[in-house]
Amino acid sequence: MKKILVSAVAATLAVSTLSAGAITLYQDKNTGAIYTKPGADRVEIGNFVSSQDAYAGKSSGTKVKSKVPVLKFSGKHYLGYTYTDDKTDANEDSSTFETRRNYFQVKAYWNSKDYMRLTLDTYQNAENDWAVRLKYAYIFLSDVLPKTGVEFGQVHRPWIDWEEHHGWWYRSISKTFIEDKHAADLTNSADIGINFKTKTPYFSSEIGVFNGEGYHGRHEGTEMSYEWRVTANILGTGKRKVHMDDEYFDLSFMGQYNNDNYYKLDALGNPSKKQWWGVHAVYNRPEFLIAGMYVDSSSSTYNSGKGRGTGYSVNGEYRPVEKWSVLGRYDYWEVENDAEAGSYAGKDKNQYIVGVAYDYNKNVKFIGNVTSYDDKVNKSKADKFMFTAEVHW
Repeated sequence: MKKILVSAVAATLAVSTLSAGAITLYQDKNTGAIYTKPGADRVEIGNFVSSQDAYAGKSSGTKVKSKVPVLKFSGKHYLGYTYTDDKTDANEDSSTFETRRNYFQVKAYWNSKDYMRLTLDTYQNAENDWAVRLKYAYIFLSDVLPKTGVEFGQVHRPWIDWEEHHGWWYRSISKTFIEDKHAADLTNSADIGINFKTKTPYFSSEIGVFNGEGYHGRHEGTEMSYEWRVTANILGTGKRKVHMDDEYFDLSFMGQYNNDNYYKLDALGNPSKKQWWGVHAVYNRPEFLIAGMYVDSSSSTYNSGKGRGTGYSVNGEYRPVEKWSVLGRYDYWEVENDAEAGSYAGKDKNQYIVGVAYDYNKNVKFIGNVTSYDDKVNKSKADKFMFTAEVHW
């Protein structure tokens, strides 16, 4: 009994001492008692730390030094396979595994709302090498005006990012109608400039001034691009980030006015102009989504006349059971039939997308789809059979 009592007292002493850090313990060969100091007939049994210190060491993770209090890292990856059944005489069928896009992002916060964002993107260039491109690099300052924050640098353009998070959730298999090569093909998602973003429950907007050429084009001259999105958030969801299981109903008006874009002159030798506007509506419930868009770019001369036209897109999604979605989309674009459209006058594009998506977990979505297009503007026609793993972390 005395041995047990002595050992218990020593153990208690050891535990209290351990809370200060690592310590070496010794055991008496005769009595089995535990001691914190060496002595006659005492054998060293090892170095120990307290459970609190051990847990703290595990939970602290790797230290990252920064001049801001919070760094947030994230990534997005579009990994896939595509079999292309080409319908023209110009190209052969193809079978390809792909890493379509890989985004790496860091946000540096100096308070809860304001931050610097850097996003890198990999892509395959014309020489078939993999290259890294700067997608976003901007400072965001909240409440510079009432209910309005601002992005300054290489920023979001007003429309595409909004549609990707409200109306078309599947950029990993196809860009939005306004950007897709086999649809309107009028603009891209990022540019260098300034973008004012307003959010209220029933109204939201983005209004900006940009170089106009996008994040992979060279700007020349003094002309700027003026771009906008104004949205009526009918169900009061304008201030918050919506998800597929939310109910929302939004009506939007968007456009771009750029009198001298970097692209080559039109068919009559005039500067390339981007002057387009569009309307969009989307209604979403947990069970389904339906969206539609009309775009008028008949005043443009962009891309030697390819961008001089009108078109529309409709897409929908049905979610019959948890984690599963059935999706579809149709795009139509027609070039104006006049002299300023040059050799593209009167030509059109048709594109169909149908597929099934499965949410594997909160980080991974699998998508299987068929994309079929008949693009007389770019002289291409094909059926694509695609499998995609969309990864977020």
